[in-house]
This record gives sequence, structure tokens and C-alpha cells, in this order.
Amino acid sequence: MPPQTVSTPRPHTPPPGVVISHQPSGNGLFVGSPAIANLQDGALVAAHDFFGPESGEFQCGTTLIFRSEDRGATWTQTARLDKAFWCNLFQHRGAVWLLGVTHHHGLVCLRRSDDGGRTWSEPALLTASGQYHTGPMPVAIHNGRLWRAIEDASSGHQWGRRYNPCMLSAAEDSDLMDPASWTLDRMGTQRPEWLGGLFGGWLEGNAVVLPATVPRSAGASATDDDASQPVAAVGNLLRVEYPPGGKAALLRPGTDKVEWIELPGGSTKFTVRHDSVSGLYWTLANAVPARYSGTKDNHASIRNTLMLLCSSNLRQWTRRAVILQHPDVHRHGFQYADWHFDGNDMIAAVRTAWEDATGGAPNEHDANYLTFHRIKDFRALENDCDGESFCVTNE
Repeated sequence: MPPQTVSTPRPHTPPPGVVISHQPSGNGLFVGSPAIANLQDGALVAAHDFFGPESGEFQCGTTLIFRSEDRGATWTQTARLDKAFWCNLFQHRGAVWLLGVTHHHGLVCLRRSDDGGRTWSEPALLTASGQYHTGPMPVAIHNGRLWRAIEDASSGHQWGRRYNPCMLSAAEDSDLMDPASWTLDRMGTQRPEWLGGLFGGWLEGNAVVLPATVPRSAGASATDDDASQPVAAVGNLLRVEYPPGGKAALLRPGTDKVEWIELPGGSTKFTVRHDSVSGLYWTLANAVPARYSGTKDNHASIRNTLMLLCSSNLRQWTRRAVILQHPDVHRHGFQYADWHFDGNDMIAAVRTAWEDATGGAPNEHDANYLTFHRIKDFRALENDCDGESFCVTNE
């Protein structure tokens, strides 16, 4: 009998933050779609799905649910859900909700939990047919309705080019588990000639409550003569696949006009929320510091920096602080951050690619950790966004 080979754990430094979930290398499963919600009872709920060759994502998505009773210091898995992929978590009328798709390019589905994420309903299918794409994107509440951006994925087979933006909405007081409560509005069709022919797609849109008027910017495609124009209350701010990076697209319901936004990190998924305390919009994005901008041809693949940004109007963004960073751009990444306000802090769940005892993440995209981060006093946080690599200290 040949001698058995015993693998020796590799020495490694743990990732920053608190590890919620970890997948060792070599099992064909990667951590995707981080989601987080802070509940009225003081607990936190987080989620992630699996992607990769052993995940079965194209047949049936799988999502894990976790709960923390101590402000994120420790986490316990409470559920494993099938037919759940690319989902976000949100709280509404005392319940916790999980909205996503059944599988990779599947039907839109919604689940409800009445016990803080411990047990869940069967999925309600909000679409009867079609193919849809999304991510853990925010739900906006405005004018008596819930709003959630999503993408129709039925325009061909090419990644990015097949996606066109839509907006789901339902009345606040309706039965959200009833598909009849929801409307789906399509918001435009992409054109390959955009951005000098470098436009590669728009996806992972944010439902955002817009300012009362929109000043026309030099990057807008509008042809109106007015210096400013009234806008619909809820818009869609989308990630844009554009190799030089730094672009997002802003759409408004009822018009085919596209406004191109200069947003550092706009070529990877970002979540935008409005803060009633500061009056600003905030995001955590994979902005690329100058010293890393030439490391890869496509900025969407540079995910070693997670940066805090803010804006008063969604159109001009200020880089406030580097939150997480590693000097290696090839096998380390802090991506797809979902986050919420928590008093003076910001709490975030991050899809993290990092080294581990079994070899670490194969690249910056195929993450092996879900990590939790508490960004203390985020409104006052400022640092040199092109300075040396560092990570913030979490509770």
C-alpha cells in the first residue's frame, strides 16, 4: 500500500475583520453575494451564496444565512437555502426578507423570515418566466413603495451585453409574497457604441431616491435646453463594464436618457445608500489608487482596495478613506461589499479573497471568505486614499 500524503497547513495571516464563513481552496466552491441587515432586535443577519464548478449555480443556487447576537463579534449559521442566488437581505414590517433569483440567470424569488433569519418560507416566484441577473443590491423605500433594481438577462448569451436594467416595485402595505403585488418596469437598452465602443455592459443597479432636480452635467446624454430638469423620484445607478474603470450609469424611469457618472470603482459592484444624518450618499467601492492603476488592463479586476466615498448629488463623488487594502492585486480582493448604517458606524459584509491554510484564493475574484467589518465613526473618517496599504481596526 503506497504511503499516504498528509497535507501540512500553510502558515498564513488571517484576513482583516471577523470571519463569518470560509471555504477552503480546492473544493470548487467560492464565496459570493455578501449581504447584511441590522434588525430591530439588535441582531445582525448576513448571507452569502456559492459559485464555482461544484456549486450547481446554473441549476439551483444555494445561500447560507448567519446571525450575530453580539454586534458582529461572533456568528452562527442559522439556515441553508436552495433556490436562492445573488440575494440581498432587508427588513420590512417586522420581517426579514431575502430577494434574489433561483439560480444563475433564473427567476426572481422572494423569501420571508418571521424569526430573525432562523427559519424561512418557501420562495415566492415574482417572475413566471425569463432570465434575470442581480446581486445583493439595496431596497429603497419611497412614496409608499419598495424599489429594487434588477437586470433582464435574455438579450443573447454574452456576459454584460445580455443585461438590460429593470426596476421592481411594490406597495409598502401589500402582500410582498404575492407576485401580483409587484410591477416590473424596463429601463433601457444598451448600445455597443457607447463610451467610444469600450462599453461592455451595465449591471448590479442600485435603486436610489434622487434629489428633487438633476443639474445637467457634461457627461449627460440629455438634449434638453434647461440647466436642470425635474426627475422621477427613484433612479437606477448601475455598475458599468469599462476597462479604464471609474464609470457608472444613472437612469431615470420614463426616459431613455443615460447620464454617465464619474465614480471611482464603478466597474465593480457597489452599494449606494442615502444617509439622513449627513445628507450624503455613501458607498464602499473598489476604487483604484494611482499606484495600482497600471497593474491590469481592466480595472474591474483590481479589487485589492475597498474605499469609502460620498456624494451630495450622486454625480460628483469624493474619495474619503481607504478601508481595506492589500498590496497584491492578483490573489487578494475585498469586493461586493454590502453595508448599512449603525448609529455612527457603518457595518459591512465583504467577499474577501485571502490566503489560508489550504493555499488561499486562486485569484482576486474567486473569494474564500465572508468577512464582517465595523467602520467606526465613518462620517468623520478621512485618510490619504493614495497612501500606503493598511486595514482599519474593527471591534
